[in-house]
Amino acid sequence: MKEFKRELGFLDSTMLIVGSMIGSGIFIVSADIARNMGSAGYLMLVWMITGAVTCIGALSYGELAAMMPGAGGQYIYLREAYNPLVGFLYGWTLFFVIQTGTISAVAVAFAKFASVFLPALGEKNVIAVFSGFGLKGSHLTAIFTIILLTYINSKGIHAGKLFQDGFTIIKVAALVILIAVGFVLGWNPSAVESNLSGFWERPPSVSSGFFTSDTAWLAGLSVFAAICVSMVGSLFSSDAWNNITFTAGEVVNPQRNIPLSLAVGTGLVSLIYIAVNFAYIVMLPVAGSPDAPDAFGRGIQFAADDRVAVAAVSHAVGNAGSFFMAAVIMVSTFGCNNGLIISGARVYYAMARDGYFFEKAGNLNSKNVPGFALFIQAAWSGILCLTGTYGDLLDYVIFSVLIFYMLTVAGIFILRKKKPNAERPYRAFGYPVLPAVYIIAALFISVNLLIFKPKYTWPGLLIVITGVPVYFIWKKISGTSDSGV
Repeated sequence: MKEFKRELGFLDSTMLIVGSMIGSGIFIVSADIARNMGSAGYLMLVWMITGAVTCIGALSYGELAAMMPGAGGQYIYLREAYNPLVGFLYGWTLFFVIQTGTISAVAVAFAKFASVFLPALGEKNVIAVFSGFGLKGSHLTAIFTIILLTYINSKGIHAGKLFQDGFTIIKVAALVILIAVGFVLGWNPSAVESNLSGFWERPPSVSSGFFTSDTAWLAGLSVFAAICVSMVGSLFSSDAWNNITFTAGEVVNPQRNIPLSLAVGTGLVSLIYIAVNFAYIVMLPVAGSPDAPDAFGRGIQFAADDRVAVAAVSHAVGNAGSFFMAAVIMVSTFGCNNGLIISGARVYYAMARDGYFFEKAGNLNSKNVPGFALFIQAAWSGILCLTGTYGDLLDYVIFSVLIFYMLTVAGIFILRKKKPNAERPYRAFGYPVLPAVYIIAALFISVNLLIFKPKYTWPGLLIVITGVPVYFIWKKISGTSDSGV
């Protein structure tokens, strides 16, 4: 029987985390957060809370990763903490929404920035119309990148990890350059003064914000609700840190390297994100007008097409900056999707080995990677590229992600009771306080998303629920038996 090759060391694992987390979000979503929150103080607060929540989640997952260092990661944790049904619902949702939706969103973002150089690759180029549906250049561009990266990763983990390490180093270096440009070349006294003067204020003129009533805004609960909803973008930008657990079967000394890479990777990305946003607010004012003739007048809130990084750098160093940032974001999204594509297929492999996914997905190809699982993931991701915009997929993904993050962290408490004598090379930092804080925070955010962004959160919840009958149908057809339900 073929087995995974353990070729991912600590550096590779950290690069997989960092590379998968940093995609397109950090360059785009601050515009939406600024429109919702209205001031530099709240913009930074959203990113800081996101960083704290993400790091707490990663530190908590470390215990589970060290305890169960096999391919499949979070799917395995949920199966063992609860039962096979809960594990299946995660895998089902991962395939239909979480992983494939994220891959699609990042691929669409790649196409968006590729069109800066070749407009034919963008959404304005309508190639054909079928029954009212317009096939655009951005659709084909996004799908092509998914197919290409899937092919590369079908050639083995060694090829995938080299690709991942290289692209991650380039994108981190580019972000450091962006930060340096902001504080050295782009420092704008007018922007700094504007942002500092209203650091904790929400301009009432911004009608597109979360609340338009000053009375509502002054209510403490309303502030928290606005922060929770605004965190959709920052959480999406900080997601995928758990993907290293999916590839545990290919990590060298996983009991040590996975928890350590989770802590280092998420901490590094969170610090970079906060620094980048500080760079934004010293280059551009947060508040702006959509009708302003230049980037400074539009501010972060109304940066053209939400391309905050492009607007900030181009305003600081000229038109060359816009092309530089577009190239950086293309590299970033391409590398991000490589990490996502590597990781997701390992979950479907684990599900197939348990009898809960297509049997062929449980086989490794001649290069010791789950080739069929990779290609079926690519097929569904490509279909999703045709169905929604970047923002739609973003909203859709985050709610489903939060549900299972909460369940997984809660699984730490459950497994401490169910398996008290199990080997735990690493124990969750701050247990039980920090894991409990994570669960409460994620629950509060989820409830607010259900209330204030129902268009995509409720369908996401329905996808999870529809997995229940699918589980029993699949179980009957495949003849799989278990004692966990």
